[in-house]
Amino acid sequence: MDFTEWSKLSLICILGAMSPGPSLAVILRNSISGSRKQGVFAGIGHGLGITFYALIAVLGLVTFIENIPNFFIISQIIGSLFLIWVGSKMIISFKFNKSPLNEGYDKKITGKKGFVEGFLIAFLNPKIAAWTFALFSQFIKPYASINEQIILISTVGGIDAIWYCFIATLTTSKRLVKTLNQNSKIIDLVMGILLILLALGMLWEINFTN
Repeated sequence: MDFTEWSKLSLICILGAMSPGPSLAVILRNSISGSRKQGVFAGIGHGLGITFYALIAVLGLVTFIENIPNFFIISQIIGSLFLIWVGSKMIISFKFNKSPLNEGYDKKITGKKGFVEGFLIAFLNPKIAAWTFALFSQFIKPYASINEQIILISTVGGIDAIWYCFIATLTTSKRLVKTLNQNSKIIDLVMGILLILLALGMLWEINFTN
C-alpha cells in the first residue's frame, strides 16, 4: 500500500468517525456525566471494537479474493456502492433528522462502564461490520502481505480511537457539546457529500484500471 492509498483510507476513516451518531453520543455521555478519563476509556473501547471488525473483514476478504475468481473487482464495486449509500443517508438525515446527539440517553453512569460501553456500541452495531467490509474492499489487494493487512487494521482502529479520545478531552467545554448538537445535521451533510465523492472516484478508478 502506497502513501496515496493510505491517505484515502485514512480520510474515509476520519469521515466515518466524525459523523454524528450513537457512537459519538456514548462518548459524549461518558465524558460529560462521568469524567474526561472515563470518556477516553470509552474512546479506546470503541477503537478496539472497530479493530475487531477490521480484523475479521481483512481476513475474510483476503480469503475470498484468493479463492473466488473476479471477487476482487466485484467487492470493489459493491463496496463503493455501499459507501455511496451511506453518504446518501447522511445527506438525507440533514433534512429529516431533528434529534440531538445525546437525546434518549440516561446520563447516570459509573466510571467502570466507560470502556465497556465504548466497545459494545461498536461491537453490537452491524452497520460497522458492513462498513469495514465495504471500506477494505477498496484497499485490500490479492495476496496482500501481513504488513499490509496490519497497516489496514491498525489505521482503522487507531484513527477511530484517537478521534474519540480527542473528543473526550474536549467535552469539558459545554460550548463544544452545544455546538456539536446544533450542527450535527450540517456535519452529516458535509461528510456525506465528501464520502460520495470519494466513492465515485473509486468507481472511476475501477472502471479504467480493471
